Amino acid sequence: MEVPRRPQPSSFTLPLPKPASSAPSSLGAVKKAIKNDPMKVKLRIDATTDINDLGEETLSAEEDLDASVFVEAPAETSKLMSDVPTVISRLSSQDSFSEESSVSEERLAQEAEEARKKSEEEAAAAKEREAQRQLLAIEELVQSERNYLRLLQVSTVTIRSNLQKLQPPLANLDSMFLYIEDVIDVSSRLLSLLDQKQVRPGDPLFLETLCNSFLSLSSDIEAAYKEYLANYNHVTVVENSYKQKESLWNEIVRIIKTSAPEVNATSLSFFLVMPVQRIARYPLLLQTIQKHTDRANPAYTLLEQTAHTSIALNCGINEYKRFREVADKYKKTETLTIKDKIIRLNSHSIAKKTARLSQQLKHETGIAHKLVDEEFDTLEGFFYVLEHGILELLENVETYLHHLQGFLACKTEEFDFDMDGEKAPICYKEITTALRQWILPTFEKRMRTLIHKPLCSLRDLLVGPRNLIRKRLDKLLDYEVIEAKSNLSYDEQSVANTYRTINTLLLNELPRFNGIALQMIWSMLGTFSCLHKDLASDMEQLFQSFAQQLPHSSLSPGAFWQWAETSVLEGARRLEALCRGVQDTLNAPVVQPLSPSSQHRLKQLTDKHGSGKIYQVITSIVGSRDLDLNLSKGELVAIISESDTRGDKRRWLVDAGGKRGYAPSSKLIRYHQPAEDPPPSPHLNLAEDTTGIRRHSYTPESRLLTAMSQPSFQVMAAYDFTARGNHEVSIRAGEAVRVLENHDKRGNSEWSLVEVKAGQRGYVPSNYLTIMPMGMGAPGF
Repeated sequence: MEVPRRPQPSSFTLPLPKPASSAPSSLGAVKKAIKNDPMKVKLRIDATTDINDLGEETLSAEEDLDASVFVEAPAETSKLMSDVPTVISRLSSQDSFSEESSVSEERLAQEAEEARKKSEEEAAAAKEREAQRQLLAIEELVQSERNYLRLLQVSTVTIRSNLQKLQPPLANLDSMFLYIEDVIDVSSRLLSLLDQKQVRPGDPLFLETLCNSFLSLSSDIEAAYKEYLANYNHVTVVENSYKQKESLWNEIVRIIKTSAPEVNATSLSFFLVMPVQRIARYPLLLQTIQKHTDRANPAYTLLEQTAHTSIALNCGINEYKRFREVADKYKKTETLTIKDKIIRLNSHSIAKKTARLSQQLKHETGIAHKLVDEEFDTLEGFFYVLEHGILELLENVETYLHHLQGFLACKTEEFDFDMDGEKAPICYKEITTALRQWILPTFEKRMRTLIHKPLCSLRDLLVGPRNLIRKRLDKLLDYEVIEAKSNLSYDEQSVANTYRTINTLLLNELPRFNGIALQMIWSMLGTFSCLHKDLASDMEQLFQSFAQQLPHSSLSPGAFWQWAETSVLEGARRLEALCRGVQDTLNAPVVQPLSPSSQHRLKQLTDKHGSGKIYQVITSIVGSRDLDLNLSKGELVAIISESDTRGDKRRWLVDAGGKRGYAPSSKLIRYHQPAEDPPPSPHLNLAEDTTGIRRHSYTPESRLLTAMSQPSFQVMAAYDFTARGNHEVSIRAGEAVRVLENHDKRGNSEWSLVEVKAGQRGYVPSNYLTIMPMGMGAPGF
């Protein structure tokens, strides 16, 4: 059976003219369709093509697709031809739709172009507005700074000078303008930096210049404004004190209005509050400029940094002001009477002090752990070392000046030595006059100005840190009580904040104070050395003018200094002998006549404690502490212990004949009673020429004459005697002594002033001495 063959496809051609505009898109679609399936081709005809122009020209599939389209049709050619009218009608509808689409696309393109142009114009207008606002903000900052500086200068120059003319002068007027000169200086420097660049606010470089100028002065701005703002509370206090006097305040207001008629000012605070407002306005103005500045601007990053710096300045100033308020609150010292302290007592203060005491006891007993801050402990220890050194140095300087005043008070040049005509005394007198009236007074004045006065000021400055350190300890005890709590009340949070503030303040300021105080001490010690160097130079210059007139001026330098050293040592020995004589005279034992009751007490105390423990009261004693005794002058006591329970040797435990207690050792002196054991010695009646000269009048020549006045007898110690005080001297039996006076300073013959072989002098009991012929005992002097 023969299989029927597939009918061969017939071909026909549709001549398509080459389109003008839509050809590329149509040909692209046709190419894609032919590539995908040659049997199925979408026929797209341009709306400008007319169906009647179809020709009989046949184009093969191999011909150029830009000119025609080859269509493969199935075998049923008749069916295909029957559908041609339908295709033609569809093509006509597509032609009309394509025309409408083309018009719509053109319209949309025009609208899009118009919208784009409009948006660009709006963006340009917005950018222009932002630039205008930026310029206005910059001009406002600069112009307001100039007006601000001008008003400050009016207040400090014109108004202040007119107020200083008031009679009587206003109290604390200068303190109101404290630190305002620093504010004016930093503001004028800021404007000067802007003017030096010679750029206007509209110039693109002006913003960069403004930021650089502000950043370069940021540290100076903070230093000037923080001191002024910390002192501003004092300004309001002083102004309120002026307002208390109506007539005075009316006069002040009149002067203000007359001095600044262009502003409607009615008080000083109108001008003095301006720095407080100005420092807070810098961040607002800079942030406004930043808001209206394009991020693409080269100076935007610098402007942002400047705005942040201005905010940081305000934060730092506020923190410093808060620290100053806390410091001013707690560094004050009040001198309260007992009545004032009792009035201040209330349940809250009693509870607070009780809690602190309890916490302190817990620390001492180890029950509670103590918060340790090694950094603060180191600073505190160094502060107390400095305090001790400052006080010791001040005490030494005051002692030095006191001795200098005593030396100046001794006006030796006013005495007449009956040495007229002698050159040496006249030179000494002139030198002494120059020293007392010119060199030493000038030296004393410089000492007080450069050493003593700064030391006193430094001592006064120690009060504030010392009070803050003590207050920190109190707040630390309060803080330790609430530290472990998770939720704190308002009062407890205030306590914690106060402790942290004081601690931070001390950690920040105490190192600076210690460093400055130490630097001042070293500076004053250097100044002290320089003052003495200048003193030596002045004295050398003075002596050189009289050197040729003084004795021994012709000697060589070596011989002169040997002579000077010998003379000084000889004078020192004489002065020492004189001082020892005066001391022996003043320290002679005091023997008070005893009443019968005192004799009975003496016997009782001697039998109980021994004669070596008996002391006599030299001045009346009034007890001021527990277990202290009240004793009268001349009363006898026996020493039980030479220190109290704490080891203080200034308080002795004594027995007053029944009652026991403490008495100051400085008001007790050993009681010397005549010994009864040694037999009475022969009466020591020396010749008149040996006893007529008192101890302080002795010279080496007079001693030689005394020794030769009795060649056949000598005074010797008959018994051993041990000295019991500085005014006595120890002797041994058989030792030769020289009797200087056969009585004490009160004329009591029971004691004799003697000199032993070693050169020591002191008092011994007269009945311990005896007179023996020469050669029978130890050899004499």
